[in-house]
Amino acid sequence: MRVRSGPRADVPAPVSAPTRRCFLIGSGLLLTFGPGVDGRAAATPESDATLAGLVRIAPDGSVSLVVPNIEMGQGIYTTEAMMIAEELEIDPCSVTVLTALPQDVTALSPAFLRSLSTGGSRSVRKAWLPLRQAGARARMMLMQAAAERWRVPVSTVIAESGRIRDRTGRLSLSYGALATDAARQPVPEHVSLKPRAAWTLIGNPVPRIDIPAKVNGQAVYGIDVHLPGMAVAAVQGPPHWGATIGNLDARQARGMPGVLDVVRIEDHVAVVARNYWTARKGLDALGITWTDGRDARLSSTEIREIMRARAMTGTPVVARNDPGADQADGTIIESTYDLPFLAHAAMEPLSVTMRIGADKCDVWMGTQVPTRARAIVSRITGLPERRVAIHNHMIGGSFGRRLATDFLEHATKLARQVSRPVKFIWSREEDFRQDVFRPAYHDTIRASIGPDGLPSGWTHRVVGPSVVDRFAPGGLPDGSLDADAVAGAVDIPYDVPRRRVAWTRVSLPVPVGWWRGVGPAHNVYVVESFIDELSFAARIDPIAYRLRLLGKNPRAAAVLRRVARESHWEAAAADGVGRGVALHDAFGSYCAVVTEILARPGNAFVIKKVTAVIDCGIAIDRDSVIAQMEGGLLFGFSAALYGDVTFRKGQVEKTNFDRYRLMRIAETPSIDVIVIESDEDPGGIGEVGTTAAFPALGNAIFSATGVRHRTYPLLSPPDG
Repeated sequence: MRVRSGPRADVPAPVSAPTRRCFLIGSGLLLTFGPGVDGRAAATPESDATLAGLVRIAPDGSVSLVVPNIEMGQGIYTTEAMMIAEELEIDPCSVTVLTALPQDVTALSPAFLRSLSTGGSRSVRKAWLPLRQAGARARMMLMQAAAERWRVPVSTVIAESGRIRDRTGRLSLSYGALATDAARQPVPEHVSLKPRAAWTLIGNPVPRIDIPAKVNGQAVYGIDVHLPGMAVAAVQGPPHWGATIGNLDARQARGMPGVLDVVRIEDHVAVVARNYWTARKGLDALGITWTDGRDARLSSTEIREIMRARAMTGTPVVARNDPGADQADGTIIESTYDLPFLAHAAMEPLSVTMRIGADKCDVWMGTQVPTRARAIVSRITGLPERRVAIHNHMIGGSFGRRLATDFLEHATKLARQVSRPVKFIWSREEDFRQDVFRPAYHDTIRASIGPDGLPSGWTHRVVGPSVVDRFAPGGLPDGSLDADAVAGAVDIPYDVPRRRVAWTRVSLPVPVGWWRGVGPAHNVYVVESFIDELSFAARIDPIAYRLRLLGKNPRAAAVLRRVARESHWEAAAADGVGRGVALHDAFGSYCAVVTEILARPGNAFVIKKVTAVIDCGIAIDRDSVIAQMEGGLLFGFSAALYGDVTFRKGQVEKTNFDRYRLMRIAETPSIDVIVIESDEDPGGIGEVGTTAAFPALGNAIFSATGVRHRTYPLLSPPDG
């Protein structure tokens, strides 16, 4: 299978460029595809056929599958291609995968345009039915075309391995030979999907289709794009929040060989040059005087004090309020958790390549939200959206960073001042400085414990900034709930009779955005750590304690029992060994993790082994599920061990991997992932492991040392 996330713009477009006509999935709405993904005239032969919207077949039988999400390491090209190929009866290793682009679907409904976003572990959940239906519709159109050509009932023909044949075996035609006739068929309104017993792809291992291109260098990321006559620009943003450019002395930079221009907007400057190294040297040569913003001197300590004060004086927005939740009718246990800001720290730094003309704009980048990106470029340039083309590329890690479009906005404003195509690149240091961080939080959680040791009342108050405020049109109105702030706090897996969950908004100058695991990555750490505190107070084994609260949640109980068995939880732990458990049912999946550590003198420890059990419903690509769990756990462990964005005088203190550490290969533990067989619809997976990593590790540290961490990094001094 071949994958194309967007070709280099200096080579001809492959013949599989999306053109001609296709149909909206699930209806008969006709639309027209525009130019090829490189912005030039489409190169697809007119004899190519598009069936059911997402399937393209050439006369030679080659098949292209169009998928609605972007590949950023999670394996979505493979998984979504498998869903289409299963119903289309083709080998997924023989097809080309293309990314749907907003300019190609401008005639579709707003709901379809919005679906061109990748995040929140929603890709498979959204695509599970529509992509299989697209494959089934294309198959039925091919079968009908064959039946008409042979003048036989369609019930007497079958699809098999990229061909249509009759049941006698005497007649057979390839999909390529039938494609033109099939494209003339009406799109079936109702199709029957294959029963599970007939699946040959779903649930079976399939090689990742993006790996060969990544290994042989053919994969194109946004930062790889090259256009004829293109310049390269190095970008610098404000050193602290709210700062703007006061004075700019560009004389030395402009005099450097290879520097073409220096352009600026209110709070960003870019040196445009023939290559990136020259642009970086020019940027260093600029003389910039920055005006201080209102919060230029704010530090991490002061931010934490603001949040704690807000917890005392702010008016909470109630998310759940069961009667009697605050009633003190037993032993009261209360804890406070303070969680830090976190950086996205993706491997591929930010970049945007733009070509702005009088009546058209082309943008090459990696984005999780291409439809939103097109709307923003349209607004800034004044061009209608139909004149803006977003050429989306595979992303070298994002973790939610490219759900934001701040860097695209800056690039567009700067590019309007440049008369040639230009690639804007943010250095690693700038990528850290200009990040939209995962919010810091201050949580207070309290429970009334009855004679049986179980909670009868529960209150959880979350204090922190709003991510939705940054992204919602017009911002989040005062008094409204940011559901992401309480996700994983409202919807816990346990049956607690009376609960109250509330959020108090804090307005801070720090820009915030979604981070892998979103709300649950924060709240599950607090909830699962506190559940462990309750089990310790009740002197009940942590897994046994959780099971007592799961009588109404059999899927959660099943993964918890399985992880206990697979991790040999009942066996006595060796001296210095601690084991911690975490459970959650976020993102439509059920997950339990046991982490085992070996404590060493001082505050040191080693993660030795991790056992994870996941019930994600039907596991379409089991290998991908395992890989995503492994990667998600390590991503979460890295943040739990080392993650902590700190500020001094309004500036980010850690601006590269030398200070914002990630786990090393030598620190990687043995990880066993068990995928439970299920007939439920697929759940999400990309953020599940990350969410479980924090509490499983924190609880293991307590098991080994008796010290409870109510903040992280976990290698910092604990709260005690």
